[in-house]
Amino acid sequence: MDTVHLGDDLGIETSTGLKERLAPYLAQADAVVLDGTEVRRVHTAGLQVLCAFFASRDGTGRRTELRGCSDALRDAARLLGLDAALGLDGDTSDPSNATHASTVENAA
Repeated sequence: MDTVHLGDDLGIETSTGLKERLAPYLAQADAVVLDGTEVRRVHTAGLQVLCAFFASRDGTGRRTELRGCSDALRDAARLLGLDAALGLDGDTSDPSNATHASTVENAA
């Protein structure tokens, strides 16, 4: 099982880099864990990349998990109705992240 750290910024400016970082894991048979602990800024483009990654792996029967989800990432996924697509439905928030501010942005 490999863990991929998402970093602190999932803004539109970083979405191409995120896609490139995740690409080698698309065909990996072992489970892949995405660590979203440090995410503080979220843009819909970043969530699109994550959803496409989850959907591609799921479509081939490969397990993908999002662990250590920051409040910013969890809030953005919930606001856009993507929590289930990212495996966050029924997941409880980590109280250690409660003091961090979140930024959710949308492209116009």
